[in-house]
Amino acid sequence: MYVGVQGIGTSKHELQFLTRHGVTHMDGAVSWSTAEELAEHREKAAEEGVELEMVHVSPSSAITLAQDPQRDKEIDAFCERIEGVAKAGLRGINYGFCILPHQRTERRYGRGGSGYSSFEIDKFDNETLSEAGEVSREEAFDRVAYFLERMMPVAESNNVQMACHLNDPPAPHLKHVERWNWPVFEGLKRFSEIVDSPYHGFNFCCGVASEGLDNPAKELPPIVKYFAERKKIFNVHFRNIRGGLHDFVEVWPDEGDVDMHYLAKIFQEAGYEYMLMPDHAPHHPDDEAPEGVSSRVRQGWAFQFGYIKALIQAVEKK
Repeated sequence: MYVGVQGIGTSKHELQFLTRHGVTHMDGAVSWSTAEELAEHREKAAEEGVELEMVHVSPSSAITLAQDPQRDKEIDAFCERIEGVAKAGLRGINYGFCILPHQRTERRYGRGGSGYSSFEIDKFDNETLSEAGEVSREEAFDRVAYFLERMMPVAESNNVQMACHLNDPPAPHLKHVERWNWPVFEGLKRFSEIVDSPYHGFNFCCGVASEGLDNPAKELPPIVKYFAERKKIFNVHFRNIRGGLHDFVEVWPDEGDVDMHYLAKIFQEAGYEYMLMPDHAPHHPDDEAPEGVSSRVRQGWAFQFGYIKALIQAVEKK
């Protein structure tokens, strides 16, 4: 396993930020409509010593909200993107199946003025309906299955790993939507078993999984072990939180409730062989990226790169 990054483009400024900090693999945030354009991004990254191995491709709202007849057309278009990724020589796609998008409340603050992404159910408007309306867990899984059963044969025939991110945050009910990935362990098991394919797995976010648990320090390690040993994890967002279900802050990786060294050891012993990457780095006033450059080009991400590299070295040397 090795350190990676997501959400960064292929400009020289961004790529040299990565190589400066020892990061040589990426899940790119790049604009492309053809396999040739994607291959050009891959070649551009390679010139600076970085491997563009995955990209984000998200299902449209017509798919996640089951808006027929447009849903089938959008699934066909998604499958064409899978074929493009294969032709460009990438190993996989990171995606999410979110009926209700990412939810947060106001920031909280920590060491050195760091601003932490935060969620507190007592401060959250949980009554107002979203665009999704009321959605039960069974309906959510019906939509997931409809998508996977049509999409995964294309991914498998093209040898493209499909890594699904968890809905953020996991919770029983948010704005009248029941998340498919709560309860966390049960939901992820059910999702992983919808389609039997070695190309069907997770973009596993340690932070998001923790956000749906009562005791992340105790409950998260066996979840990671279960899916890592079954080769169902194709990418990892290696981040930490303080708190748990309905009340958490996304803190620096060394100050959260989860023992990240222990998690790295679990991944290493399970034979996990892909990226461990930062995600949701805390913000602070001295850390603004230049205009036109990814917000990940900043000190918070550099700190996390070093942290992850050190942990990988530590567990590999035992």
